[in-house]
Amino acid sequence: MIHDIPKPNISEKFTNEDIHKIREWNYERFKDATIDERNEYCNKSLPEWALKRMVKLSDRKRDNYMV
Repeated sequence: MIHDIPKPNISEKFTNEDIHKIREWNYERFKDATIDERNEYCNKSLPEWALKRMVKLSDRKRDNYMV
């Protein structure tokens, strides 16, 4: 399950503390998510051209690493 947690307040100067806040926020959101839920969330945010280029690792041939 992906938790709906409000985004952290980020300062205008974007400090190291802000980076820590973002990392903690992402951890809390995804800590109970399954791999399928994470993949679905990530795929929703990708542009269409990137989705077309995606290939499952199981579909790739061992000698062909280019997508």
